[in-house]
Amino acid sequence: MKIQLSDHFDYKKLLRFTFPSIVMMIFTSIYGVVDGFFVSNFVGKTPFAAVNFIFPFLMILGTVGFMFGTGGSALVAITIGSGDGEKAKRLFSLFVYVSIICGFVIGVLGLLAIRPVAVWLGAEGEMLENCVLYGRVVLVALPMLILQYEFQSFFITAEKPQLGLAVTVAAGVTNMVLDALLVGAFKWGLVGAAAATALSQTVGGIIPLIYFGRPNTSLLQLTRTKFDGSAIGKACINGFSELMSNISMSVVGMMYNGQLMKYAGEDGVAAYGVLMYVSMIFLAAFIGYAVGVAPVVGYHYGAGSQEELKGLLKKSLVLIGIFSIGMVVLAEGLARPLSLIFVGYDKELLDMTLWGFLVYSFSFLFAGIAIYGSSFFTALGNGLVSAMISFLRTLVFQVAAVLIFPLIWGLDGIWISTVAAELMAAVVAVLFLIGCRKKYRY
Repeated sequence: MKIQLSDHFDYKKLLRFTFPSIVMMIFTSIYGVVDGFFVSNFVGKTPFAAVNFIFPFLMILGTVGFMFGTGGSALVAITIGSGDGEKAKRLFSLFVYVSIICGFVIGVLGLLAIRPVAVWLGAEGEMLENCVLYGRVVLVALPMLILQYEFQSFFITAEKPQLGLAVTVAAGVTNMVLDALLVGAFKWGLVGAAAATALSQTVGGIIPLIYFGRPNTSLLQLTRTKFDGSAIGKACINGFSELMSNISMSVVGMMYNGQLMKYAGEDGVAAYGVLMYVSMIFLAAFIGYAVGVAPVVGYHYGAGSQEELKGLLKKSLVLIGIFSIGMVVLAEGLARPLSLIFVGYDKELLDMTLWGFLVYSFSFLFAGIAIYGSSFFTALGNGLVSAMISFLRTLVFQVAAVLIFPLIWGLDGIWISTVAAELMAAVVAVLFLIGCRKKYRY
């Protein structure tokens, strides 16, 4: 039975509707982890550290896709909710076309900047050359990465979350198979891992472009449109929180790497890389749920359904609470086997990674609230509040904690800082949800 944005959502229907986006985000994270597995086990510790060292910079360049995806889909969902489907298609088309242009421009700038950025971040010698090599290959597919991120949101708005999941699975399988062939079998090393990533991103971007470019059964289709600076501005402002969230996480990742180089050397960067790979999978469940439910919130806000908004918020907070507890228990139980997969060949590095994992996993108790709170306000069209929550969560609190805590607790302070930052962000999100309840009547 097809679920529509206009439906009444109980817990069962809410989970059914958001499940594809949750799996989609988790799967996206998993196939990113596969790169790390093959590089660490088949290429070496230094190339593995280099990939994790330069990856935050590459993610910053791809965040335009998140901005147009979340900010644009919220506007499109509100427009559909108000009853103007043709305008929604024109807005959708505009956002896609603009993001393609941005992808090519940013990709060229990234290719020019990759070496000086790696040097500025502190890479040198073999690690520097590995950073540049991996980054240049991946950046060739940047426009497709931006589209892949963008379409993850628009598939849900188009009432085709299952199709979005299928595309993500196709891209993920492409990456896994190519990693096994190029890195594991053909021994192409870091170039093979980068090529596998770039080609998988191309699959994730081009298939949706073909689907929406033809007549289809979804709510959206690529059509002729005209430039609308006001709509682009609104999408950018509305999606600014997701843009800042991803940029901030990447900037913070660079700072963590810098601190870890200072306190633990390359082993610290490698250990943090493992934590990032695994945490991406766990946080992907929160992000997937937030992305999945956002078009529903936007639709009912556009339709003026205050009671439905109230029910969506209450049910979402209950589900996130359950997810949070389950994730901590799961993370604590899987800490050793997951660490062994990546760094089992080095006992000292394994011990460092395992201890960091056990401490870091408590951050999952609080992360979901802030992630959902930011997404909820984006769906309501309040990009300012959404951006404030994301900005505080992913940059201010993280930076303050990672600079201060290591001075007190050394290396342990780096692991603790994430837990403290997520706790403070959760408090801020709850305060905003309470403070804005009268304005939006939820």
